[in-house]
Order: sequence, then structure tokens, then C-alpha cells
Amino acid sequence: MHPFLRIINRFLTLILVAAGIGVGSLYFLKVQFDKPGPLETAKVVVIPQGRGVSAIGEQLENEGVIADRRIFVTTSLYFNYLKDNSTLKAGEYEFEPGTSMRDVLDKLVEGKSIRHKVTVAEGLTSQQVVRKLLDHPELTGEITEIPPEGSLLPDTYLFRRGESREDILKRMAQAQQVFMAEHWKNRASDLPIDTPQEALILASIVEKETGVDEERPQIAAVFENRLKKGMRLQSDPTIIYGLVGGEGKLGRRILQSELDKKTVYNTYQIDGLPPTPIANPGRSAILATLNPAETDALYFVANGTGGHAFAASLTDHNENVAAWRRIQRQREKEEEEREAQEGAASTDEPGVDGDAEAGLAASAGIPAEGGGDGQPPLPKRNPKLDAAP
Repeated sequence: MHPFLRIINRFLTLILVAAGIGVGSLYFLKVQFDKPGPLETAKVVVIPQGRGVSAIGEQLENEGVIADRRIFVTTSLYFNYLKDNSTLKAGEYEFEPGTSMRDVLDKLVEGKSIRHKVTVAEGLTSQQVVRKLLDHPELTGEITEIPPEGSLLPDTYLFRRGESREDILKRMAQAQQVFMAEHWKNRASDLPIDTPQEALILASIVEKETGVDEERPQIAAVFENRLKKGMRLQSDPTIIYGLVGGEGKLGRRILQSELDKKTVYNTYQIDGLPPTPIANPGRSAILATLNPAETDALYFVANGTGGHAFAASLTDHNENVAAWRRIQRQREKEEEEREAQEGAASTDEPGVDGDAEAGLAASAGIPAEGGGDGQPPLPKRNPKLDAAP
């Protein structure tokens, strides 16, 4: 064979061998890339901020999510996973048993991290909301200031581990603004309130007066009928807010002296609305306030079934009050009989333990000996933020 042809033959052979090796390597990488991973049980892995592909691959190998970090790094580059400046995103990820490298990379590139949630119930004060966020272990950061009362929309909010508490508050405030702006323009035409802030104030009272969704339009109508007639609202929750503020609960019955004392939140003593909301109302209470039921009712009282009895006249209302008091007396009698039976059946020595004493003290409005509740201090409230417009 001619020497030149021999050289050409060898060159072509080398090319074919190299191509074969390349195809084989590619096939090997693809098989490794798509085959089930080594995980036998689901595993949660937290990828810190600022880690590169190599460091993430090493972490995933150490955690048992992938079998070989070198293949992980190579395939992430070869299969163009990091094109268009894409990065592997930090976060908290859950990997199922047998998750392949392809699925691992898909999840990290798209940032499909675990979503946590925090549920803020309707009727909580801003201080109670702040306390709830401070107690949530997956949230980070401090809260510098308690938001204005009524400025937060109760809901379930999803977030990723490491999101700041301030960000959640901003989302809640924005959601409230959007919701109020959307529904304020569709309010009833004859409302005795002039601004969205006044609507929030009244909605917060409606929220605290009943937990029954179906009743809220009627409760709102009673208060709005009273405002139209120049009658005072006479709402117990406003007195409680004036006494305990953002703490939320009084823990005992309202005293007659507290009913008689004139404060800016005592709607038995002041005309119109209190200066600020007394809680953060939910969607149902806001909608009921903006579009109340059509009724002449001016009064309501508990009916013993979790709801209320409504009346348009004082005479009818007094009858409803008398019926409610009969129910109360019957319940008190049954409770006394039950306690007497339990006392007779008990063989324990009489006495009250320390926890019970603290509970009794708290229910009477007296701080238990020893002071604080062991919780971190709340941020300060800015009084200017709660001022009525």
C-alpha cells in the first residue's frame, strides 16, 4: 500500500475510534444522567446561597442524592443546563427516592424548592400577626415596627425557607390594598362611611362581633343603620380593644365602670366610629361592610347557638336579651352541677397547682407572679400609623 494511503487509513481509523469513544461516552453520560439515583427514601436538602455547580454537586453526593458529582458537573455543562446565564438556585428541596440527575438539575434550575405556609386568621390584631410571624421557624429577620391596625389581609401565605418576615408583612399589606381598591368601587351607594379607611374600621368591628360568615352582612347592616340614625354603635369589642390594644383578648367580662368610662374606643360613649380598626378584618367582613344586608334591624344579641338574634325595635331586642339571659343562667347552673359532681368524685387532695394559679390570675387581669410570658419583645408600634385619615 502506498505510504500516503497508509497514513490516510490510520488517520481515518483514529477518527473512527475517537468518534466511537465520543459516542460511547455520550451514551454513558446519558445513561448515568437519566437512570434512577441512589436515594432510597425522600430527603430534604438545603442549598445555601452563592454555591457553584461543583460545590452543589459535592453536597448532593455527600447527601446521597446523586452517585457521582463529576458526572453531575459534566452533564450540567454538556447538556447545556446553564445556558442563558441560568444558575442552580439556592433553597430547600425535597428529592424523592430514585430521583435521577436530570430531575435533580431540572428542579435546581427552575427553583422548585419547598413552599412553606403561614395562615393568618381573620380578626387578629397586627400585634398578634407579628407574634405569629416571629414564632415561625422557617422565616428570617426581625420586624422593626408593628403595622397599622387593619392594614393586613388575613389569608394563607406561601413562602420559601429563608424569606423575611418583613416581606410577608409587605405582601399582606399589598393584598389588603388591592382587595379594598377592587371592592370599594363596587360598594353600596347609601353607606354611612366615606373612605376605605372608615370601611376597614367598621369591617374590623363586624369581624370581631361574629365568626359566622352568613351573619356578617346583617351585623354590618345593624351598625350602618345605627350610624345613619345617629345612634352609637355600642360594640363590646371596641371597649376590649381600648383596654388591651393589640393583645386582643381581655380574658374576663367587661366591667360596668369600663362601660361608663369615656375613651376613644368606647363606642357606648362616643358617636360614630373609633379612630382606627380594632383588628385585621378578612374578606368576608369587608364585603359585608361594603354591601350590607337589607334590613331595618338596629340591635342584636347572642341566641345561644353560636349566632345572634336581630331586632328592629328595642322592645323586641329586650325580649331577645331576656331569652339569652335565661340560656346563660341555665348554662351556669349546669356548670355548677358538673363541677360539684367532679368535686365529689375526686379523691385528690384539695389545692391549686402553680399553672392553675397563673391561669386564674391571668383570667382576672392580674399578671402571674414572675412577670413575662417567655416570648421575645414585640417591635414598637408607631402611633402615627394608626391615626385615622
